Amino acid sequence: MKNPRISELLERIRHAEEEIEQEIKLKRAGFHADFENKRAHFEHEVAEQQRRFKMGLLKYLLKSEFRNVITAPIIYVMIVPILLIDLFVSLYQYICFPLYGIACVRRSDYLIFDRTHLAYLNLIEKINCAYCSYGNGVAAYIKEVFARTEQYWCPIKHARRVLQAHPYYNGFTDFGDAESYHAELATIREKLRQIEIEDSTS
Repeated sequence: MKNPRISELLERIRHAEEEIEQEIKLKRAGFHADFENKRAHFEHEVAEQQRRFKMGLLKYLLKSEFRNVITAPIIYVMIVPILLIDLFVSLYQYICFPLYGIACVRRSDYLIFDRTHLAYLNLIEKINCAYCSYGNGVAAYIKEVFARTEQYWCPIKHARRVLQAHPYYNGFTDFGDAESYHAELATIREKLRQIEIEDSTS
């Protein structure tokens, strides 16, 4: 059986996360950034100040640590499996989720490349930032796809504590509670359909 006190605390945490997100947005606005079409256009004075901190490519390469230079090819070869898993997970959800009645995850919500517009970054640093943004964005996107998959197919909590559980996990039935699992499975699956309604109104 679900614990009402735990549900109440989780709801408080969710509200706190929303408040934190709002504060972050307000703080960003304080940096004189005008976000238009998800691209940060800094005011002219701020951009000029940033350019003074920009390091030229030659100086950047000469100052780079040897270990960073020799491991760069290993880092960037990872783009191949990242692209492949991005492709296959996208195909999976676009084919299967509509059949299950699950709202597809909006991939664009997770891929953010605004740091490439920072004037104090040189070309190499911008490429590095874009790579990291893509890798972490794909990871977050995949986590959401499989979180919805888990809620549809196996909404049962583990016996052990889960680190960084996805947001749907706390609504799963308790480990070993067969009665709740069979009684609540349809309701838990229905909650996935509500995501589509919420997405369409946002």
